[in-house]
Amino acid sequence: MNMSAKVLGEERRQAIIQELKQSGKARTGKALGDQFGVSRQVIVQDITLLKAQNLPITATSQGYIWRDEGSGRIEKIVACIHPPERTEEELLLLVDHGVTVKDVRVEHPVYGDLRASIMVKNRRQVQQFLEKVRRTEASYLSELTDGIHLHTLEADTEEELSEAVQALKQAGLLLHEA
Repeated sequence: MNMSAKVLGEERRQAIIQELKQSGKARTGKALGDQFGVSRQVIVQDITLLKAQNLPITATSQGYIWRDEGSGRIEKIVACIHPPERTEEELLLLVDHGVTVKDVRVEHPVYGDLRASIMVKNRRQVQQFLEKVRRTEASYLSELTDGIHLHTLEADTEEELSEAVQALKQAGLLLHEA
């Protein structure tokens, strides 16, 4: 193996870490590839290697983000149930209450717990997420479980979380609090 290629790869991965930490926003694999003069696939491999080191990098529908632990934000897991056509309503309701929807999780009968990062915190990000689902013709994880799914929600205050959960309940989207 060529040692200079390995050093370049490690240098690039360190630069990716710094870029994600400093940018404070999601960066796509393509944008990072363009920045570092490599393909998107090389970035995907770099990110996989970095995640294998337990670094707090999350892949979202908007791109890769660095998630610092101890943000001081409060998390809550909620159990929801609804058909796919109510996904937009659910996500908009949550972000309109100041809540970030971090992920979606389902319990698959064969694979066990399946989790996907969503990381939407405003209407624009919700629309981007939904457009990506439509464009790629992807299915929602909740379609595997007749609409039953969990979300990890994050907010600055307990009040924001409580109001968001109450709104889910009023809309008939809440299965129960987990």
